[in-house]
Amino acid sequence: MSGKRVYLGLILIFAAGLVMLAFKNSIAGQAGRVGPASAEQNEATVKPSSPGSGLAAKSEASMGSASPSASAPSAFSPAAIQNSQLQTALNWGFGGKTQRGWRLYLPLISATIDTEKDCATGDFALALSRWQKERGLGPHGILDDGTWSRMISIWQENRIKDRTYPSPGDLVTAPSSMFFDPSRPEELRKVERRAYDAYLRMIAAAVSDPSLELSLSEGGELAPEEKYFKIISAHRSREYQDQLRKQSPDSGRAGLAVNSPHFTGRALDLYVGGEPVSTKDENRAVQVRTRAYLWLVKNAGRFGFRPYFYEPWHWEYVGEN
Repeated sequence: MSGKRVYLGLILIFAAGLVMLAFKNSIAGQAGRVGPASAEQNEATVKPSSPGSGLAAKSEASMGSASPSASAPSAFSPAAIQNSQLQTALNWGFGGKTQRGWRLYLPLISATIDTEKDCATGDFALALSRWQKERGLGPHGILDDGTWSRMISIWQENRIKDRTYPSPGDLVTAPSSMFFDPSRPEELRKVERRAYDAYLRMIAAAVSDPSLELSLSEGGELAPEEKYFKIISAHRSREYQDQLRKQSPDSGRAGLAVNSPHFTGRALDLYVGGEPVSTKDENRAVQVRTRAYLWLVKNAGRFGFRPYFYEPWHWEYVGEN
């Protein structure tokens, strides 16, 4: 009997040993599967970056995002201070006349660099910096003489290049109702055919914009008493241009060109407010703030018209892209 008990005890001990061995093998197998993966995860988390890689990643993320980081405009605060001064202090020359500052051209500048921010802000300087960089200029965000000269050159290059005199068949006579002065003689109401068609489409778009609050006729056209967007002058013959120059000898090349784009019939002077065609700074300062002018700056390009930056009323048809 005691022999049986001893034998049974040995069996139980042996069975317990097998259970313990199986348990240890199971733990070791789980450790073998989980351990390497965890080590790789930890290495990826704490692995030190190469020098500067963290900053580069942040910079690329900021530049690539739709909205720049909040600190970007503040970095251009010194440039904003200089722009605030230069808008009225920059000395430059155009058309034989000395000019000062660029504040009169802010609507065009803002449209060119694609911003609506005040010129005395870091956001404006940041937008200007991007424009400068795209054109190989130093991206410092300051609208200095070099940047200003480049901007004027681009505006001027976008104007009419081919100033071939049109044939009579290329010209149409616009109705007197489309002119600022409805008593203007028929021979002075000539417009190049394509330019006039584009002008009519542009006026239709302006008429449909309620923010302009234009006076309309029952037919939905510009009312006779409405002056905004009406044509002041279109095609001008060389003889008539010479006559104007004799009447205004102090107008200079900027005001009345010897080789005027009006010869083509594709240059239109449109009423945008103030004195219709006065280049006095105080008059242009009024014109560049009217709703009509601001609308043209934003929309005239869609119809193939480009501005003559010096005269807010002067727009040239160069064709639609």
